[in-house]
Amino acid sequence: MPSKQLAGLIGPTLVALGATEALNIHIFENQIAAVIYLNGTILFVVGLALVRAHNRWSWRWPTLITVTGWVLLAGGLYRMIAPEAPQAPANAGSYVALLAIVAIGVFLSFKGYGPEAAQAGE
Repeated sequence: MPSKQLAGLIGPTLVALGATEALNIHIFENQIAAVIYLNGTILFVVGLALVRAHNRWSWRWPTLITVTGWVLLAGGLYRMIAPEAPQAPANAGSYVALLAIVAIGVFLSFKGYGPEAAQAGE
């Protein structure tokens, strides 16, 4: 799958995910282990699909898609292995991480829908 198509899917998803998790961070204080495990399974499968479809390593922006896939795969595996581990607390570090997720999402959205993508006809 071309990088611009994946960026168009992943970018808005990361923006929505980061923003809504920041707004609802309090719900992660008391999570059910089975829900964490299910979330980990979903993250693992999505990460694996990204890595299989887009395993590109270069010094260009599409590598960010590959890195996102590996992070999702590793994060999902961690949640599957340790579903009872403490989740992200509502502190400055969590908000910085969520802001980074939104920033990556905005960047990928621009790559997926920006003027360069429109000129390429994708």
